[in-house]
Amino acid sequence: MGILSKIFTWWNGATIGTSLWSWRHGEHVGTDSAGNKYYRSSKQKTPQGYEKRWVIYSGSNDASYVPAEWHGWLHHSYDGVPESHLPPPRIWEVDYTPNATGTGEAYLPQGALQRGGKRARATGDYEAWSPDA
Repeated sequence: MGILSKIFTWWNGATIGTSLWSWRHGEHVGTDSAGNKYYRSSKQKTPQGYEKRWVIYSGSNDASYVPAEWHGWLHHSYDGVPESHLPPPRIWEVDYTPNATGTGEAYLPQGALQRGGKRARATGDYEAWSPDA
């Protein structure tokens, strides 16, 4: 990614300002399996008095890429890093898949206009509401 896109875009990862802020004021706390990096600053406080916490995404800036355990940490549900609060993984758990809405991999049920389907005709068990009735 070029330096100009780092300066002027916010949707393709961290901008130069955020990267500098993280380097200067942030303490790197951890990295998740997707490569997102998590930071905190005890010097900076939120309006509620908590330490400031933030994430630098490894790819596009999409909040659905933050795993649930790190989401809890970002929102001060607990103080320690998520690894200390996680139960061991279950055999039936699957890896995270991002939200596919609006992409070519989105789920389209039968009858969806994007699939070229048509809606089934009404069977006669439906009676339209009328304000006069």
